[in-house]
Amino acid sequence: MTRRPGLSVRLRLTLSYAGFLAVAGALLLAVVWGFLLRYVPDNPQGLLGVSPNRYLLVRTFFPAAAVAMAFLLVFGLVGGWILAGRMLAPLTRITAATRRAGNGSLSHRIRLEGRQDEFRQLADAFDTMLEQVESHVAEQQRFAANASHELRTPLAISQTLLDVARRDPTRDRDELLARLRVVNTRAIDLTEALLLLGRSDRGNFARESVDLSLVAEEAAETLLPLAEQRGITLDVTGGATRTTGSAELLLRMVTNLVQNAVVHNLPAGGSVTVHTEAQGDASVLRVENTGHPLPPELVPTLTEPFQRGTERVRTDEHAGVGLGLAIVHSVVRAHDGTLDLVPRPAGGLLVTVRLPGMP
Repeated sequence: MTRRPGLSVRLRLTLSYAGFLAVAGALLLAVVWGFLLRYVPDNPQGLLGVSPNRYLLVRTFFPAAAVAMAFLLVFGLVGGWILAGRMLAPLTRITAATRRAGNGSLSHRIRLEGRQDEFRQLADAFDTMLEQVESHVAEQQRFAANASHELRTPLAISQTLLDVARRDPTRDRDELLARLRVVNTRAIDLTEALLLLGRSDRGNFARESVDLSLVAEEAAETLLPLAEQRGITLDVTGGATRTTGSAELLLRMVTNLVQNAVVHNLPAGGSVTVHTEAQGDASVLRVENTGHPLPPELVPTLTEPFQRGTERVRTDEHAGVGLGLAIVHSVVRAHDGTLDLVPRPAGGLLVTVRLPGMP
């Protein structure tokens, strides 16, 4: 935005200081002048040297008052300029840091020293904002790099398969098409997951009343064949638990949690329990599964995009794209909720989602 040039804040403060000092001096001189004139007689006795009169007082006091006023004005301008510069020095550092941030230097911090005041509060708030923005930008850059890598992998595999088929026309066509279909399906799943993650991050969805218990039952019914195939018991318990949000996104959230609990479970004889309940003004969803013990340091990384722990990597048809819990976290955050992941001592994971409830 282009603005017309104007007086600087330092100059305006200087003029304000000088003007205030000049007005105060003028009022003081006026008061003194008024009291002096009040008690000085207006008669010609002063001419004989007996007592002063008003004429002599004006001739004597007025030049001195004019010199004092001029001194106050100059002193106000010089002192005001110096004081304004010292007062605005922190603001100059904040402005310089803002310009550096605007040019892309997010690692710079003001770190304004001194005691707490308004400028220090502004500098500390700006440093906090820079730290958050730098962290967000770094996260987005990592996400973009990881997404590019994940998307490049199936495309590179497809190109390799096509090159092999072109060099070897006698190769089994059905096998080639089957492998291409698997690779293409993975690329489509990854693209849809990225689109869903971006949609939930923006939070631009219509909100409606949603019963988490019904959503949990629908997700469990969808994944029941997968659980039975793996010999895992899938149970849904709890009562009606209402919240507000997107039914589609909440269904994807619960589906991802249940699928994650089924896939990352014991080879056989495992269990998954989905429980919903209302706790005060919150709607709570818990997904608990058996499985192998998880290192505590691994759990915080599970909600990061494309961050797969070695203990949780799958190589079968349900390997996933590394965005399951990242989507869950994004959906929970878009619905003003909280997500807690706690490793079970006996193995497996306990996931607790708390969303704002409804009466």
